Amino acid sequence: MNLAELDHIRFSYDGGATWALDDASLTVHEGDYLALTGANGSGKSTLARLVAGLAAPDAGTVILLGHTVFSPAGPDADAYRAARRGIGAVFQNPEDQLVTTVLEDDVAFGPENLGVPRDGDDGNGRGGIGERIAESLHAVRLDDMRRANPIRMSGGQQQRAAIAGMLAMRPRLLVLDEPTAMLDPLARREVMDVLDELHAAGTTIVHVTHHPDEIARAGRIVRLEGGQVTDDFPTDAAALPSSPSTETPSDTDAPLSPPPTEAPADTAAPFSPPPAGAPAKRVGVVPRQTTPSPSADIMLSVSHVSYAYAGGDGPILDDVSLAVRRGETVALMGANGSGKSTLLRLVCALAKPDSGSITVDGIRVEKAKRRDLAALRRTVGLVMQHPERQLFADTVRDDVAYGPANQRLAQAEIDARVDEALRVARLDGLADRSPFDLSGGQQRLAAIAGVIACRPKLLVMDEPTAGLDADARERIYRLVDELKAQGVTVLVVTHSHTEARRVADRIVDMASLSGAGGTDTHAALGIPGGRNAPENVSRDVSQRVSRDVSRGVPRMAAKSSPIARLDPRVKMVAFLVAMFSAFAIGNAWQLALGALFTVGVAAGARIRPVRLLGSVRMFLGLFAVMGLLNVFFVRTGSTLFSIGPVPVTDDGVATAVLYACRFALVIILGAVFLATTTPTAITDAFASLLSPLHRLGVHTQEIALVLSLALRFIPTLAVEAQAVADAQAARGGSIETGSLPQRVKAMTAIIVPIFAGALRHADNLSLALDARCYEEGVRRTHWRVMRVAARDVAFVAVLVLYLSALVALAVLV
Repeated sequence: MNLAELDHIRFSYDGGATWALDDASLTVHEGDYLALTGANGSGKSTLARLVAGLAAPDAGTVILLGHTVFSPAGPDADAYRAARRGIGAVFQNPEDQLVTTVLEDDVAFGPENLGVPRDGDDGNGRGGIGERIAESLHAVRLDDMRRANPIRMSGGQQQRAAIAGMLAMRPRLLVLDEPTAMLDPLARREVMDVLDELHAAGTTIVHVTHHPDEIARAGRIVRLEGGQVTDDFPTDAAALPSSPSTETPSDTDAPLSPPPTEAPADTAAPFSPPPAGAPAKRVGVVPRQTTPSPSADIMLSVSHVSYAYAGGDGPILDDVSLAVRRGETVALMGANGSGKSTLLRLVCALAKPDSGSITVDGIRVEKAKRRDLAALRRTVGLVMQHPERQLFADTVRDDVAYGPANQRLAQAEIDARVDEALRVARLDGLADRSPFDLSGGQQRLAAIAGVIACRPKLLVMDEPTAGLDADARERIYRLVDELKAQGVTVLVVTHSHTEARRVADRIVDMASLSGAGGTDTHAALGIPGGRNAPENVSRDVSQRVSRDVSRGVPRMAAKSSPIARLDPRVKMVAFLVAMFSAFAIGNAWQLALGALFTVGVAAGARIRPVRLLGSVRMFLGLFAVMGLLNVFFVRTGSTLFSIGPVPVTDDGVATAVLYACRFALVIILGAVFLATTTPTAITDAFASLLSPLHRLGVHTQEIALVLSLALRFIPTLAVEAQAVADAQAARGGSIETGSLPQRVKAMTAIIVPIFAGALRHADNLSLALDARCYEEGVRRTHWRVMRVAARDVAFVAVLVLYLSALVALAVLV
């Protein structure tokens, strides 16, 4: 049986000016494991969307699961809805597919949209939501993380969570668009093992990928070029045809098979950095250096650096040491979550280490003041992992010119640098295009051009080729070669062992950098003490780091706090009442009672006081300042002293303290509520409380979903805003060192890319909602059932007593 038939398809994103697909035909048979491959821009992702029923073509015929969803007469909306119920789709970025902040709730979202009952049988002998959650999480090996927040998981775990969300809908056909593009080798192996098991169990798979080892796992290969299907053959029919736009088997990353044996330590020749201007020397194994070289010219020195994120479960970097010589290219490798990107941020002075020191070209990074920081920005160039977050100007030329302009160069010099950078990046013909209109590979090159226009001595690159085809990767490799020939020192983070061997003089494993001794030359150079650095990262090391990351994922405690266990509807109303009642506090006795109540609630939430105060310290400081302003405006009472012509009275001081304290009570109560209530629970409670308005025609279900998605994506957009600010700062922008007007102007430049990012997330999210069969106005079942229990009644009773006492104190005092 054929699950998908696409016949003579044409598809355009610009009204027919160009065609992403042009007379493409494809048939997917039941039981297929089909790999879609081809160069960036060949039409793979577009074809995958059509197969998944997430888009309609401009011409042709599409039949999905026996439903003719598109014909020359046009699309059939009902047929599309019916077909999507049996098709699952997983995208390259799983973060855009995750709609809740509790894993089991996210997996339940699809079955809820299908109307599957919470427990028991769905009417077709396939089990209720609870059974589907358990089976799906078991299939992707996330059984023990049901209550975890998927947004805080590692990349591999997130991708498996996205697959679990699809499996819970029991699809007959699963379409995946480069699901492993941003994953480390171990996470990639985990996802691929899951796909192998699903196919063995009978699921038909269509997999868009660039990786030759993933292509080889498929039973059938379909290659696209220029929007047309150029090859369609079984993998056992012949070797993969060579193509300038597709990897050859030699590009396969080693970690999916056992790594080669390391070379014996005593066979290596002494290491000496190549002279500036010499062609790059490609070596995979770093020889031991038995004696320190006093003449070694170190460009970057990281010494005993530790760093932990606020609110994290431990240090992401622990006693890390590394040195990079001038003119050297070093590949930094390690599992997702091992701290590679964090180390790059510290090197670029975008964050400060908790301990240790970092020196770049003689500049102490962690102690850099304004002048040193300006010098550092001229020395270090940063290419981020996601280039679309690094571009913010109206045109490619303006974006590339941003860094040189901040160096106060003459306009003629700026123009010369921009022209040279565009030439080196081979973007000469795109100078006047918007950077947001470029392809992924072109955006990556534009980001690199903007950095090299600053003429950095040290170029730091975070996975510069992730998600790119072989041609685009080779362009970046040649660019690195050219920069190295000019004497630029390069530190590149990569998950690809093939890439590391292609561009680097030395490969450094993150696991080898921690706990280095201060006088150990091997450790200082990023070489494991007493042995050679392996050509391939040890499989055991990768697994160890990944397991550490898994343990770092926050999970709900086995026995949550009494406040956390309250019904979210009761808790929401009760906390709002308590917070608003704080504004009615008018004397010291009421303030003392309010403080006692707030302390009791915080204790019931079992939140550490230091953590609670730390989460609201900025607000407390702001409200303290606002409260103190009352000192200068209240003139009643006895004068205590005067500040110039302004008298400070006892009533003014009392009012200032009262205002500041009651604002503090409101903020602390709000923080307790947010700390003990997931965004999913908040939106469920909000929807339930609004449900009576549904009879009046109010779309309460949709309003609640919008609130849920807003709570879910606000942190993501905040991260992207910080990334743009970092990109400006890394190129000497005034956002960190300029005057107040200059900083405000620089911050306004963030608006455009954040708006573009919001639209990008909205587009991906709409596809995710379609893929999980969400429809406006359709009755949904619910996995999370809310019930008012005795503890909720007791909490309301305590609140009533508190409010009554406040009223009594207002009357008596």
